[in-house]
Amino acid sequence: MVEMNGVRVPFIPIEQIDAPIKNNSQSPSISFDSVFQQELDKIKFSNHALKRLENRNIQLGESEISKIQSAVDRAELKGSKDSLVMMEDTAYIVNIPNRTVVTAMALGSSNENIFTNIDSVVFV
Repeated sequence: MVEMNGVRVPFIPIEQIDAPIKNNSQSPSISFDSVFQQELDKIKFSNHALKRLENRNIQLGESEISKIQSAVDRAELKGSKDSLVMMEDTAYIVNIPNRTVVTAMALGSSNENIFTNIDSVVFV
């Protein structure tokens, strides 16, 4: 989270609030709709998933997040609703319509490796 004017916000601003507005006719303008849609298309992590990642010491870099994003895109094309995304030795349960990782678990760290209420599995 980023702090802006003493308030913690769950996003990174595109520009600083204090920055003067530039009107450069040579640079292509980016519409609010396109920026908003790009943000909606990114995967999100539920609070539960964030806690599981931290508790289970699962580290995600840009490469891993990109792989999960790709898996979500592929599952969405097939009409999946809740998918198990398997990446190396870690399993992620993802709600596809909301593009939200619900939980994460390193394989072998649990006594039971049972996944319920899923309709698809994606290997990345």
